[in-house]
Amino acid sequence: MLRDVTFGQYYLADSFVHKMDARVKLLLCLLFLVGIFFVVSFVGFLWLTVFLALAIGFSKVPLRSILKSVKGIIVLLALTAVLNVFFTKTGNLLWSWWIIEIYDEGLIFAAKMLLRLTYLVMGTSLLTLTTTPVDLTHALESLLKPLRVVKFPVHELALIMSLTLSFIPSLIEETDRIIRAQKARGADFDTGGLVKRAKAFVPILIPLLVGGFRRAEELANAMNSRCYEGATKRTQMRLMKLSWRDFVGAFVVVLFFAAVFVVYAMQNNWGGITWLYF
Repeated sequence: MLRDVTFGQYYLADSFVHKMDARVKLLLCLLFLVGIFFVVSFVGFLWLTVFLALAIGFSKVPLRSILKSVKGIIVLLALTAVLNVFFTKTGNLLWSWWIIEIYDEGLIFAAKMLLRLTYLVMGTSLLTLTTTPVDLTHALESLLKPLRVVKFPVHELALIMSLTLSFIPSLIEETDRIIRAQKARGADFDTGGLVKRAKAFVPILIPLLVGGFRRAEELANAMNSRCYEGATKRTQMRLMKLSWRDFVGAFVVVLFFAAVFVVYAMQNNWGGITWLYF
Protein backbone atom coordinates (compact mmCIF):
# COMPACT_ATOMS: atom_id res chain seq x y z
CA MET A 1 0.00 0.00 0.00
CA LEU A 2 2.83 2.38 0.84
CA ARG A 3 4.32 1.85 -2.60
CA ASP A 4 1.11 3.24 -4.09
CA VAL A 5 1.66 6.68 -2.53
CA THR A 6 2.73 9.02 -5.33
CA PHE A 7 2.53 12.37 -3.54
CA GLY A 8 5.92 14.08 -3.58
CA GLN A 9 7.30 11.79 -6.28
CA TYR A 10 8.46 13.03 -9.67
CA TYR A 11 7.87 11.19 -12.94
CA LEU A 12 10.56 12.00 -15.50
CA ALA A 13 9.21 12.57 -19.00
CA ASP A 14 9.63 14.90 -21.98
CA SER A 15 6.16 16.41 -22.24
CA PHE A 16 4.32 19.68 -22.74
CA VAL A 17 3.32 19.87 -19.07
CA HIS A 18 6.80 19.01 -17.77
CA LYS A 19 8.31 21.89 -19.75
CA MET A 20 5.86 24.47 -18.42
CA ASP A 21 7.06 26.99 -15.84
CA ALA A 22 6.57 25.74 -12.29
CA ARG A 23 5.04 29.08 -11.24
CA VAL A 24 2.37 28.83 -13.92
CA LYS A 25 1.61 25.22 -13.03
CA LEU A 26 1.30 26.09 -9.35
CA LEU A 27 -1.12 28.95 -10.07
CA LEU A 28 -3.15 26.82 -12.46
CA CYS A 29 -3.31 24.06 -9.87
CA LEU A 30 -4.68 26.54 -7.32
CA LEU A 31 -7.25 27.67 -9.89
CA PHE A 32 -8.17 24.01 -10.43
CA LEU A 33 -8.59 23.41 -6.69
CA VAL A 34 -10.86 26.43 -6.36
CA GLY A 35 -12.77 25.93 -9.59
CA ILE A 36 -13.66 22.31 -8.93
CA PHE A 37 -15.92 23.40 -6.07
CA PHE A 38 -17.95 25.45 -8.56
CA VAL A 39 -18.75 22.35 -10.64
CA VAL A 40 -22.27 21.46 -9.49
CA SER A 41 -23.65 19.14 -12.18
CA PHE A 42 -22.73 15.74 -13.55
CA VAL A 43 -22.40 17.33 -16.99
CA GLY A 44 -19.79 19.66 -15.48
CA PHE A 45 -17.97 16.69 -13.99
CA LEU A 46 -18.04 15.03 -17.41
CA TRP A 47 -16.29 18.05 -18.94
CA LEU A 48 -13.90 18.07 -15.98
CA THR A 49 -13.10 14.42 -16.72
CA VAL A 50 -12.29 15.33 -20.33
CA PHE A 51 -10.12 18.22 -19.09
CA LEU A 52 -8.16 15.95 -16.72
CA ALA A 53 -7.79 13.27 -19.40
CA LEU A 54 -6.28 15.83 -21.79
CA ALA A 55 -3.95 17.16 -19.08
CA ILE A 56 -2.76 13.65 -18.23
CA GLY A 57 -2.31 12.86 -21.92
CA PHE A 58 -0.19 15.97 -22.53
CA SER A 59 1.88 15.19 -19.41
CA LYS A 60 2.73 11.64 -20.61
CA VAL A 61 2.32 10.42 -17.03
CA PRO A 62 0.80 6.91 -16.89
CA LEU A 63 -2.79 6.91 -15.71
CA ARG A 64 -1.86 4.16 -13.26
CA SER A 65 0.49 6.53 -11.44
CA ILE A 66 -2.30 9.10 -11.10
CA LEU A 67 -4.81 6.53 -9.86
CA LYS A 68 -2.36 5.28 -7.23
CA SER A 69 -2.77 8.59 -5.42
CA VAL A 70 -6.54 7.99 -5.24
CA LYS A 71 -5.97 4.54 -3.78
CA GLY A 72 -4.43 6.12 -0.68
CA ILE A 73 -7.66 7.96 0.21
CA ILE A 74 -10.15 5.13 -0.34
CA VAL A 75 -11.04 5.08 3.37
CA LEU A 76 -11.70 8.84 3.31
CA LEU A 77 -13.84 8.49 0.19
CA ALA A 78 -15.88 5.68 1.74
CA LEU A 79 -16.41 7.65 4.96
CA THR A 80 -17.44 10.75 3.00
CA ALA A 81 -19.95 8.75 0.95
CA VAL A 82 -21.50 7.13 4.04
CA LEU A 83 -21.86 10.44 5.89
CA ASN A 84 -23.46 12.19 2.92
CA VAL A 85 -25.85 9.34 2.14
CA PHE A 86 -27.11 8.85 5.69
CA PHE A 87 -27.16 12.48 6.88
CA THR A 88 -28.68 14.24 3.86
CA LYS A 89 -32.42 14.39 4.51
CA THR A 90 -33.68 16.20 1.40
CA GLY A 91 -35.36 14.95 -1.73
CA ASN A 92 -37.42 11.80 -2.24
CA LEU A 93 -37.21 9.00 0.30
CA LEU A 94 -35.87 5.85 -1.36
CA TRP A 95 -35.37 3.45 1.55
CA SER A 96 -35.77 3.51 5.32
CA TRP A 97 -35.13 1.12 8.16
CA TRP A 98 -35.32 2.04 11.84
CA ILE A 99 -33.51 5.40 12.09
CA ILE A 100 -31.71 5.01 8.76
CA GLU A 101 -33.19 6.87 5.80
CA ILE A 102 -31.74 7.22 2.33
CA TYR A 103 -32.87 10.02 0.01
CA ASP A 104 -32.13 10.54 -3.65
CA GLU A 105 -30.53 13.92 -2.94
CA GLY A 106 -28.16 12.21 -0.51
CA LEU A 107 -27.00 9.75 -3.17
CA ILE A 108 -26.53 12.53 -5.71
CA PHE A 109 -24.63 14.75 -3.27
CA ALA A 110 -22.44 11.81 -2.16
CA ALA A 111 -21.58 10.96 -5.79
CA LYS A 112 -20.64 14.57 -6.53
CA MET A 113 -18.49 14.80 -3.39
CA LEU A 114 -16.67 11.56 -4.29
CA LEU A 115 -15.92 12.89 -7.76
CA ARG A 116 -14.79 16.23 -6.33
CA LEU A 117 -12.36 14.65 -3.83
CA THR A 118 -11.05 12.20 -6.42
CA TYR A 119 -10.31 14.95 -8.94
CA LEU A 120 -8.72 17.11 -6.24
CA VAL A 121 -6.21 14.37 -5.47
CA MET A 122 -5.61 13.61 -9.14
CA GLY A 123 -4.96 17.27 -9.96
CA THR A 124 -2.46 17.79 -7.14
CA SER A 125 -0.74 14.50 -7.97
CA LEU A 126 -0.35 15.62 -11.57
CA LEU A 127 1.40 18.76 -10.32
CA THR A 128 3.90 16.88 -8.14
CA LEU A 129 4.50 14.17 -10.76
CA THR A 130 5.39 16.73 -13.44
CA THR A 131 7.35 19.20 -11.28
CA THR A 132 10.47 18.53 -9.24
CA PRO A 133 10.53 19.60 -5.57
CA VAL A 134 13.32 22.07 -6.39
CA ASP A 135 11.23 23.75 -9.08
CA LEU A 136 8.23 23.88 -6.75
CA THR A 137 10.40 25.55 -4.12
CA HIS A 138 11.67 28.18 -6.56
CA ALA A 139 8.13 28.77 -7.86
CA LEU A 140 6.72 29.24 -4.38
CA GLU A 141 9.55 31.55 -3.39
CA SER A 142 9.10 33.61 -6.55
CA LEU A 143 5.33 33.95 -6.07
CA LEU A 144 5.71 34.96 -2.41
CA LYS A 145 8.41 37.55 -3.01
CA PRO A 146 6.04 40.51 -2.35
CA LEU A 147 5.70 39.29 1.26
CA ARG A 148 9.35 40.16 1.88
CA VAL A 149 8.20 43.75 2.29
CA VAL A 150 6.61 42.76 5.62
CA LYS A 151 9.71 40.72 6.63
CA PHE A 152 8.03 37.37 5.92
CA PRO A 153 10.61 34.51 5.69
CA VAL A 154 9.74 33.51 2.14
CA HIS A 155 12.93 31.59 1.41
CA GLU A 156 12.77 29.65 4.67
CA LEU A 157 9.15 28.66 4.04
CA ALA A 158 9.96 27.49 0.52
CA LEU A 159 12.94 25.54 1.82
CA ILE A 160 10.80 23.79 4.44
CA MET A 161 8.24 22.76 1.83
CA SER A 162 10.97 21.53 -0.51
CA LEU A 163 12.58 19.42 2.20
CA THR A 164 9.18 18.03 3.19
CA LEU A 165 8.40 16.96 -0.37
CA SER A 166 11.85 15.45 -0.84
CA PHE A 167 11.60 13.46 2.40
CA ILE A 168 8.19 11.91 1.64
CA PRO A 169 9.41 9.24 -0.84
CA SER A 170 12.39 8.28 1.34
CA LEU A 171 10.23 7.99 4.46
CA ILE A 172 7.69 5.86 2.60
CA GLU A 173 10.46 3.60 1.32
CA GLU A 174 11.97 3.29 4.81
CA THR A 175 8.57 2.52 6.35
CA ASP A 176 7.97 -0.22 3.80
CA ARG A 177 11.42 -1.66 4.50
CA ILE A 178 10.80 -1.68 8.28
CA ILE A 179 7.43 -3.39 7.84
CA ARG A 180 8.95 -6.12 5.67
CA ALA A 181 11.76 -6.58 8.19
CA GLN A 182 9.28 -6.89 11.08
CA LYS A 183 7.15 -9.37 9.15
CA ALA A 184 10.25 -11.47 8.51
CA ARG A 185 10.68 -11.61 12.30
CA GLY A 186 7.12 -12.87 12.77
CA ALA A 187 5.25 -9.60 13.35
CA ASP A 188 1.55 -9.64 12.47
CA PHE A 189 -0.09 -6.42 11.26
CA ASP A 190 -3.19 -7.82 9.53
CA THR A 191 -5.10 -9.67 12.26
CA GLY A 192 -6.69 -8.73 15.56
CA GLY A 193 -8.69 -5.74 16.70
CA LEU A 194 -7.93 -2.07 16.36
CA VAL A 195 -5.98 -1.87 19.62
CA LYS A 196 -3.85 -4.90 18.73
CA ARG A 197 -3.03 -3.50 15.30
CA ALA A 198 -2.11 -0.13 16.82
CA LYS A 199 0.26 -1.84 19.27
CA ALA A 200 1.78 -3.84 16.42
CA PHE A 201 2.78 -0.60 14.68
CA VAL A 202 4.83 0.63 17.68
CA PRO A 203 7.94 -1.34 16.54
CA ILE A 204 7.60 0.48 13.21
CA LEU A 205 7.07 3.97 14.56
CA ILE A 206 10.11 4.04 16.84
CA PRO A 207 12.78 3.12 14.23
CA LEU A 208 11.01 5.36 11.72
CA LEU A 209 11.28 8.36 14.07
CA VAL A 210 14.92 7.53 14.82
CA GLY A 211 15.68 7.29 11.11
CA GLY A 212 13.86 10.56 10.43
CA PHE A 213 15.84 12.43 13.10
CA ARG A 214 19.06 10.90 11.77
CA ARG A 215 18.28 12.09 8.24
CA ALA A 216 17.45 15.57 9.53
CA GLU A 217 20.73 15.75 11.46
CA GLU A 218 22.73 14.59 8.45
CA LEU A 219 21.01 17.20 6.28
CA ALA A 220 21.69 19.95 8.84
CA ASN A 221 25.38 18.98 9.02
CA ALA A 222 25.62 18.94 5.23
CA MET A 223 24.06 22.41 4.99
CA ASN A 224 26.37 23.77 7.70
CA SER A 225 29.44 22.30 5.99
CA ARG A 226 28.45 24.16 2.81
CA CYS A 227 28.07 27.44 4.74
CA TYR A 228 24.34 27.73 4.14
CA GLU A 229 23.05 31.05 5.50
CA GLY A 230 19.41 31.12 4.45
CA ALA A 231 18.23 33.81 2.07
CA THR A 232 21.31 36.01 2.57
CA LYS A 233 22.82 36.89 -0.83
CA ARG A 234 21.61 33.71 -2.52
CA THR A 235 21.26 33.29 -6.26
CA GLN A 236 19.75 30.55 -8.45
CA MET A 237 21.59 28.44 -10.94
CA ARG A 238 18.58 28.37 -13.29
CA LEU A 239 16.36 31.39 -13.81
CA MET A 240 12.69 30.74 -14.48
CA LYS A 241 11.43 32.12 -17.76
CA LEU A 242 7.98 32.00 -19.31
CA SER A 243 7.59 30.32 -22.69
CA TRP A 244 4.82 29.88 -25.25
CA ARG A 245 3.76 26.67 -23.51
CA ASP A 246 2.93 28.61 -20.36
CA PHE A 247 0.72 31.09 -22.23
CA VAL A 248 -1.07 28.35 -24.18
CA GLY A 249 -1.62 26.20 -21.09
CA ALA A 250 -2.77 29.14 -18.98
CA PHE A 251 -5.16 30.31 -21.71
CA VAL A 252 -6.81 26.89 -22.03
CA VAL A 253 -7.17 26.35 -18.27
CA VAL A 254 -8.41 29.88 -17.55
CA LEU A 255 -10.89 29.67 -20.44
CA PHE A 256 -12.25 26.36 -19.16
CA PHE A 257 -12.75 27.51 -15.58
CA ALA A 258 -14.09 30.89 -16.70
CA ALA A 259 -16.87 28.92 -18.37
CA VAL A 260 -17.34 26.93 -15.15
CA PHE A 261 -17.69 30.13 -13.10
CA VAL A 262 -20.13 31.63 -15.62
CA VAL A 263 -22.32 28.53 -15.53
CA TYR A 264 -22.25 28.52 -11.73
CA ALA A 265 -23.19 32.20 -11.53
CA MET A 266 -25.97 31.99 -14.12
CA GLN A 267 -27.57 28.68 -13.12
CA ASN A 268 -30.34 30.44 -11.19
CA ASN A 269 -31.26 32.41 -14.33
CA TRP A 270 -31.31 29.23 -16.42
CA GLY A 271 -33.68 27.26 -14.23
CA GLY A 272 -35.38 25.70 -17.20
CA ILE A 273 -32.18 23.96 -18.27
CA THR A 274 -32.07 21.12 -15.73
CA TRP A 275 -28.76 19.63 -16.88
CA LEU A 276 -26.92 22.67 -15.46
CA TYR A 277 -27.56 21.54 -11.91
CA PHE A 278 -28.22 17.79 -12.14
